Amino acid sequence: MQPEFTSDERPSRPKETSEETISRVLSGYELGRKLRQLRLKKKLGLVELGRHTGLSASMLSQLENGKLVPTLPTLARIAMVFDVGLEHFFSDSNQQHSFHLVRAGERIRFPEKPELRSPGYFFESLAFAAQNKGLQGYWAEFPGREEYSQPHTHEGHELLYILEGKLLVRHNGEEFALGPGDSAYFDASLPHCYRGEVGSSARALVVTTSAKPVY
Repeated sequence: MQPEFTSDERPSRPKETSEETISRVLSGYELGRKLRQLRLKKKLGLVELGRHTGLSASMLSQLENGKLVPTLPTLARIAMVFDVGLEHFFSDSNQQHSFHLVRAGERIRFPEKPELRSPGYFFESLAFAAQNKGLQGYWAEFPGREEYSQPHTHEGHELLYILEGKLLVRHNGEEFALGPGDSAYFDASLPHCYRGEVGSSARALVVTTSAKPVY
């Protein structure tokens, strides 16, 4: 990652440890709440559940309160006691009524591809905490450069809204220039790529759908 591509006017973000990142991501699944609901539905106390699972009441209490992140073997043992699959803990039963908040400092910045020395763009997921999403939203930065990013395709459609700078887009062989306030909506199953105008960086909101709509 080139230094000139990563500096911007936004305040620096504190570094997370890998354990903090894992804990933050898993917190979106509310494993402790789901475990507590299962236990109360069966009218089991922590000590009684401990006898069934082989886990201490103290550990089960920490799991329910979100103070401890369960390992997969631990979660599998609990799932067997309640006769549910592991997917019970990783599905969002309240998806239709859910609200997921992502703070600016919680997002992680990724390059186009980790192995590229000069990535064509950087992106941050705007809704990584939500599961079973029908769309994906990103904040993206496109450094100014002569070459386009690597052409790529994916299912569904894509919407670009330019926040600042000038973005050049190549879609299915055609080139388009977009400025602040401009937007583009296109079939993402056709090859497309981008680059910021030389001498400056472009920033944009990018929304992609997971599948093509039915007409």
